[in-house]
Amino acid sequence: MAEQDLYRFLDKVQQLQKMIQSLETVPGRRELLAACGDHNQVVKLARSWGFEIGRRWGELEPVEQLSSDANLLTRPLPPQGQEQQHLLHAGSNWRLELILSCAASSPEGFWYDQADHEWIVLMKGSARMQLKDPDVCVDLSVGDQLHLAPHRLHRVERTDPHPGTIWLALFWNEQKGPDQLSLS
Repeated sequence: MAEQDLYRFLDKVQQLQKMIQSLETVPGRRELLAACGDHNQVVKLARSWGFEIGRRWGELEPVEQLSSDANLLTRPLPPQGQEQQHLLHAGSNWRLELILSCAASSPEGFWYDQADHEWIVLMKGSARMQLKDPDVCVDLSVGDQLHLAPHRLHRVERTDPHPGTIWLALFWNEQKGPDQLSLS
């Protein structure tokens, strides 16, 4: 290990030790730390307390963290029974959306009838879809994907309550397939 890496390592250990001591002496810190859901949240919280623990081997300066919006899995859910769509990226013949659902379902008797292809992948939670022609129910869990051809009637039967269901949906029209899309 290079001498400067050794100093960085020892500094990080000292920062962690001081932070651990503060958990015992500053009321409420232990609970705030326990509420963190991932490493980036821990690093951000530690910084707000004056500790720099985010450096990794070979990093000279603290690394800028992505905003909380950059993590698709940590966005806040809509209220129970609702679904929200967020446009992530789009081109002339396609769009990529993040769909957040919390115990949501399509209204009784409502069917989606879209002119676009839709490819979905479930990133968190589970869902049940009802499809027409042919009639079939599809249960989806994390990692499952489904292609819906244009005008394939479908509806959402259910999504998970908190912590919710997160979908990634790619839509494209008949003029170009997903393998021919221009990303500009």
